[in-house]
Amino acid sequence: MAVLVGLVVLWPGGAPAHERTGVGFDRQTQQATVSKVESISCSSANASGGTPTGDTSTAEGSSAQQQEDGTCKKATIRVDTGSDKGRTFTEIVQPDQSRQLHEGQKVVVAYEPSAPKDLQYSVTDVNRRVPLGLLAIIFAVAVVVVGRLRGVMALVALAISFMVLNFFVLPAILQGSNPLAVAIVGASAIMLIALYLCHGLSARTSVAVLGTLISLLLIGVLGSWFVDWAALTGNTDDNTGLIHGLYPSIDMSGLLLAGIIIGSLGVLDDVTVTQTSAVWELHEANPSMGWRGLYRAGIRIGRDHIASVVNTLVLAYAGAALPLLLLFSIAESSVGTVANSELVAAEIVRTLIGSIGLVASVPVTTALAALVVSADRPATGTPDSAPVTPGAASAGAAGPAAPSSRGGKGRRRKH
Repeated sequence: MAVLVGLVVLWPGGAPAHERTGVGFDRQTQQATVSKVESISCSSANASGGTPTGDTSTAEGSSAQQQEDGTCKKATIRVDTGSDKGRTFTEIVQPDQSRQLHEGQKVVVAYEPSAPKDLQYSVTDVNRRVPLGLLAIIFAVAVVVVGRLRGVMALVALAISFMVLNFFVLPAILQGSNPLAVAIVGASAIMLIALYLCHGLSARTSVAVLGTLISLLLIGVLGSWFVDWAALTGNTDDNTGLIHGLYPSIDMSGLLLAGIIIGSLGVLDDVTVTQTSAVWELHEANPSMGWRGLYRAGIRIGRDHIASVVNTLVLAYAGAALPLLLLFSIAESSVGTVANSELVAAEIVRTLIGSIGLVASVPVTTALAALVVSADRPATGTPDSAPVTPGAASAGAAGPAAPSSRGGKGRRRKH
């Protein structure tokens, strides 16, 4: 009910409109095809036409010399979508460019209507729809083949998660709502839908939901405190700078905090569901075990889970920031200098806050699961709880057996 109220109160009704700046992702784009590629001399293709100067032992001098003496490519690109469909333009590809074009290649082009007619279109990226689509199909097939019905439900939950992000979280933040509140409500909605859809409406799933929610709240409180204490603005690169320029009302530090919460949710689900399932299976194996015994056994499993999950989370963030770490390594910066820069400090806070939430979710979820499952045991004195012996079985054939005066260890008394 709290999540539903939050969704109603914060529902944005669509992202606010703005005028395109033509910078970065905020550009008009169309699909196009490279129809022809021919080799030409770079000296005749370069607009300046001057002889390069400078030390050729440096990167800049070597690149200039290569552009002067090397062989460039003149690509003719045909626009395939939009009002200018069928229109062609040419683009010069330098020999040292990382992206080389070839005939028949599908590309993405940017359109700038205010530019001169021959400069309105330019290639910005390669069209990767086919390989990405094929990879998505392979992923879906693998999930369904291995997971069967659970796999299908997981894919449905994944689609709903993207819908919540696209139609609620992102537009609500753009409308100026508090990013922390939006992230908590959106993450809670994703959690409820995904867990109950994939694992069923049961006490076991509800324990995982409670453990995840408590951990998310802890991450939100700690994140809010340390983001403010470390004076992290959240404005660390060109993309965040563009967002702040287009929507000055957005709290960028709050946006950083929202990213921490949503980024931690996926791993939290894994930990809480696994811990809950472990406690339930321990109870099935030994129904007479009390909640303290279940907790001790479950927490031993959780310690192994903590060690692997925390390492996974740290390596995931390190992998995402690997180019940045390489730049600091090239500059021979000290560890303290690297960690103190806001770009790296934000990732450190993101990683450590998320890891604290993961660690806390293990004892919290294990304790909740042990309390709930230990309360669901057969009462003393019922036929199901009476110990069965060969003699009792023979007596049972002749007539009703006397009720047992002893129950299993740790079982509740019948009231």
